[in-house]
Order: sequence, then C-alpha cells, then structure tokens
Amino acid sequence: MSSTASTLPPRATKFKKMKSFQIPDTFKSPIIGAIKEFRRKQDKMKKDFTPTLLDFGPVRFLIARHFGFCYGVENAVETAYQIIANYPSKHIYLLSEMIHNPEVNRDLQSQGVQFIMDTSGRQLIPWESLTADDIVIIPAFGTTLEIQAKLAAIGIQTEQYDTTCPFVEKVWKRASSIGQSDYTVVIHGKPAHEETRATFSHARQNAPTVVVKDMKEAEQLALYIRQQKPAELFYEEFKDQYSEGFDVRRDLQRIGVVNQTTMLASDTQAIADHLRQVMIETYPGDDATAHFADTRDTLCYATNDNQSATYGLLAEQADLCVVAGGYNSSNTSHLVELCEQKLPTYFIENAAKLLNTTLVRHYDLHEKTEKVSENYLPTHRPATIMLTCGASCPDKVVEDILLRLLSFFPEAQTINAAMEAFA
Repeated sequence: MSSTASTLPPRATKFKKMKSFQIPDTFKSPIIGAIKEFRRKQDKMKKDFTPTLLDFGPVRFLIARHFGFCYGVENAVETAYQIIANYPSKHIYLLSEMIHNPEVNRDLQSQGVQFIMDTSGRQLIPWESLTADDIVIIPAFGTTLEIQAKLAAIGIQTEQYDTTCPFVEKVWKRASSIGQSDYTVVIHGKPAHEETRATFSHARQNAPTVVVKDMKEAEQLALYIRQQKPAELFYEEFKDQYSEGFDVRRDLQRIGVVNQTTMLASDTQAIADHLRQVMIETYPGDDATAHFADTRDTLCYATNDNQSATYGLLAEQADLCVVAGGYNSSNTSHLVELCEQKLPTYFIENAAKLLNTTLVRHYDLHEKTEKVSENYLPTHRPATIMLTCGASCPDKVVEDILLRLLSFFPEAQTINAAMEAFA
C-alpha cells in the first residue's frame, strides 16, 4: 500500500487550516463514506446528532452521526504512508503505536515500520540501535520532552515527521499558560496513556503538575487541598503521578485543570467543578480565580462530536450496541462506557469477533480481557442494532461489521436497496 501523494507536507504549514487527507483505500468504505457525506451535506454545521437509520427489514441499524478517523488521526496516517512511499530505502520507526487501532498498526508493520516502544512505554528497540539516518515518526499522541532529547542526541530530525495532533498541542499550550501564571497543573487523564505521559512531560517544565485519573482521585486530591490528610501520604497515593519537587502544602493553593483529549467531557467537567468548589470553600472571601484557573475545556472536537453523537444514538431504542475499535483506545472505551449504561454493548476490534449468529467475542472493560457471550442477537424481528466506533477506527472496519451482522439475516433486503436514500 502506498499513498498517492508525492511529497510530504512540512510540519510548519500542515495545521494552518482544516484540510482533506489522502487515506489509503484499504481503510475506506463506500457504504460508510456515502452515509457520512449525505449527513454532512444535510447538516454542515454539525448540529444534528441523531443517528442514521439503515433499514433492511428484519434488521435495522442505527449508525452514530459522528465516528471514525478524526483530523489528527487522518494526518498521522497520511504522513506515515507518505513517508513509506517516499523513503523506501530508509529504516522507518514509530515511537509507539501510530494510533490505538490494530488494523492500522498491523498494516504499518507489514510494510516494514518498526515500533520503538509498546503502548505502555516498554522499550522494544534499544535507542543505541538507531542512527542519525533513520526516520522516527512521532505519533498522534505526541511524545515527552525526554524522548525528544534522546532523538536529538542521536541526531535524528523529527520536525517533519512529527504527527502530534494539534488538539493535543493545544492542551500543552493551555498547561504552559496557566503554569506561567503560577498555577499548578492538574491533568485529568490515564497516567499510563501515551498522550497523558506527553502532556505531563510538557506541563511540568512550566509548573508543578499532578495527574488524576478519575473523580475518586480528584476527591482524594481535594482532601490534601483542604489539609484533611497528612501531606506525606500524597507521595504514596499519587506515586509516579506528580512532578519532581512537588510540595503539597505550597502547590495545591492555586490549580488549573486540563485533560487528556479523549476523556469523557462530563467527567472532566465534573472534576473541574468539584475542585473549583473545593477552592471556594477552602479560601472563603477570596475571588475564585485567585485559586482556580479559568480553563476552558480542552477536549478535541472529535471527542466532543463522537460523545454527543453517542448521546444522540442512545436517545433511540435498540436491542444491542456494537462499538468497534482498538481495546487500548481511550476515546473508544468511553463510548463503550456510555452505551453499556443503557443496553447490552459489545466492544470488538473487527468483524471476525462476530463468530456466528449466537456467539460474539468481545472485550470486557471491567475485567480487561476478551470473553465470549452467547445469544447476543435477538430472536424477534425486526432486530435493532446500534453501531459506532472510536476516532482511530477505519470506516472499513465498521463496514465489515455491518455486512457481517447483515449476513446473519438472510431474508434482509440488499445493501443497494437500503442505500438508495443516500445516493
């Protein structure tokens, strides 16, 4: 597979405005593409979050309004395949997974791209084996300043091969801004996630920084703000989640919240609201902004759109929901969390996980493992199935899942007949 583009856009200009990207045909879907284009023309301002109905008679699909490759992912994928096409004789590396999708990562590896680390940061290829002539692609999650320094010391130039999402960089700038105003940066994110590790690295250059993964940890942090817990316990409770030299008494008097861009918007807002209220109660009589930075939400547009579309999806009635994506995809896991609150939800990587009409192999977020469930399809007709995916999942994966499910209903009308409305 190779990109049709002949040159690699320079890093300095590629994010000036939203653009269209050239994605390999392997990841595209004529069915999903037609639906997305039809909805885009109907709703150019993206205000309508109701799902799309595909009615095949005995089975009906409710497809989320927004899902699939976002701007940052498309840029990263396009850049990687352009590099492969333009430098066939070079050793090409990725710092870690390009995005959290197994289909994309497997395809890149099949074309000779090697991963220096796994998604948790475990070293797969020693730094010493790299040379200044090698190409190292920085994935959409970004990377730490420490890793940038390692690459620079080797002599590897990464500027042109840095695919860090601009919305991730926006968080870094926000963290820098509040840090320069003498606030401590509180990052709402998963501590082990590549993006959070990168944001933590950038934030701590300008300010004391601590990571909270959820409301439970935010509530524990609040106890230290109120001085209701001994300061020395903080260093054990938040081990590996605070910057060097962090002083609990000093550094929790003024804070501001930023987030990993793929977290649930409602969770980030709840954490920010809680910590702001704690500051108001802890420092009565002071202006709130004296202790809590007025930070706007830093979730990316795709995360917001996908989550809003999921709420729109869940406003409808259905028998089950299928969510497609990589099991280590943060934004996808949050969509699963939303869906499973309302109806049976199956988180699968691809269509092959739909074993047959009665068995499905899916990922359990709570047990952190795959399992097989029986009788997941209803016996009544029509059956109604919700379908969505995360921001790193190719449209082709969604199409394959739709077609696989459709094959379990032999009396269903054809794709062409159901797609007439979107022609």
